Amino acid sequence: MKNLVKLSVVAAIAAAGFASCNNAGTEGNKGNADTTQKAAPRLPVAIAKVGTSPEFPKATLTMGSPKTEKAGKDSTKLTFNFEVKDYELKGQTPDASAKNCNNSDKGQHIHFIMDNAPYKALYEPKNEITLPNDGKEHYLMCFLSRSYHESIKSPGAAVVYHFKIDEKGNLKKLDDPKAPLLFYSRPKGDYIGKDTANLLLDFYVWNASLAADAYKVKADISNEAVPSQTLSTTIDKWEANFIQNLGTGKCKVTLTLVDKDGKTVDGPLSSATREFNMAATEPMK
Repeated sequence: MKNLVKLSVVAAIAAAGFASCNNAGTEGNKGNADTTQKAAPRLPVAIAKVGTSPEFPKATLTMGSPKTEKAGKDSTKLTFNFEVKDYELKGQTPDASAKNCNNSDKGQHIHFIMDNAPYKALYEPKNEITLPNDGKEHYLMCFLSRSYHESIKSPGAAVVYHFKIDEKGNLKKLDDPKAPLLFYSRPKGDYIGKDTANLLLDFYVWNASLAADAYKVKADISNEAVPSQTLSTTIDKWEANFIQNLGTGKCKVTLTLVDKDGKTVDGPLSSATREFNMAATEPMK
């Protein structure tokens, strides 16, 4: 009888162990199922308002006549000198830390844009460039910028200079442009980590006012790595915006000045494109 009782106990223990293993395997499968859930869908690219930024209504930027110097057989070096009043170059804009976007640790500066090429940031009121003596017309736009690259749009904070360098290396100032002009500013360059969350979208218009029934700026925004991540929108108010949810990879923004009917404005500077890179971490790939 004692042997029979012992066998019954052993059998019960084995059965319990078998059931326990089966239950553990079942729970494990459930755990695996939980870890293979689909990732949340990517948010669509969006435009968001930057919000109120410190104003500098008395800030002014002026430029003297460029100085020229022969730089070679067929080129000329130009020196541009600026005067800045009621604005501190190299100073940090007061709300820089709250903007949550790319910010220059060198502070406030001047955006120097020649012929709608990517701008050069000037932290001193001077710049030198070399141009060929080919008689080509040039359009220079310079404006005061906050430390996080948002342009100062108050009257007097920008200058436009229209000129050419003739075949003999002589600088000739041309008539001030009357046609509506669009100068591209941001985004520009590479963005890494937290700087990819809010991309400043900013530009400068000249001889044009934006409104629902007037000129507008068409923005085409895309990510090469995710073709579905594209946005085409029209901006009818001259203010800076943030691009959000663009993702990482090689991206592109095209800005085009259009009339009230949506047609591209006929002029020397009505459209510009920039390509830039976005990465979660360094090194940039």
